[in-house]
Amino acid sequence: MSAKEEILGRIRSALADAPQAPEVPRGYRTSSQLDEAALIELLVDRLVDYKAGVDVIDEAQIPQSVAAKLEQASSVVYPHGLNQQWLSALPSEVAQLADAPGARLSVAELDATSAVVTSSAVSIAESGTIILDGEPDQGRRAISLVPDHHVCVVPVSTVVQLLPEAMPRLTVTRPLTWISGPSATSDIELERVEGVHGPRTLDVLLVRGI
Repeated sequence: MSAKEEILGRIRSALADAPQAPEVPRGYRTSSQLDEAALIELLVDRLVDYKAGVDVIDEAQIPQSVAAKLEQASSVVYPHGLNQQWLSALPSEVAQLADAPGARLSVAELDATSAVVTSSAVSIAESGTIILDGEPDQGRRAISLVPDHHVCVVPVSTVVQLLPEAMPRLTVTRPLTWISGPSATSDIELERVEGVHGPRTLDVLLVRGI
């Protein structure tokens, strides 16, 4: 008998007379009745509380809004599947760097970039959480975690109120990035430090009509 078989045998013996686990109650909410305006208001409230910048705009305003958020940027990275029309109002002096399979930017290149612009998969209004799932318009996880400034486009059509409403929209085996405000942590004396394990600044463009 191998050591592994012996260990597993002891575990089985120890659990042989264990009581059967009780049925887990699942009476939590799985759907909501909030209309679009209420969902927007709730998500904005949560994001602002997390110290994210939030603008509620229409689709036609995306290029100008992105440019306004990046007026101090010298370069921006974007995933290869992003709608490049969203970047069309950026000044010509702002370098635009695409990150694509087979042509991925290095960590050093990402770190030297002023900002990143992505779309998003699903957002949960109640917790103020934006989820990226690696689709071509969102890119790999590194591009949204290394640059210091993240401009995230959130289509209103992808906003739900509750976590149980969000999960069926996701493929959980994909590399998911869950964002609730800018990256931040606190030390033992509760001094808030931002940008420790992700962007220091998060700007959200909540877009009606898409």
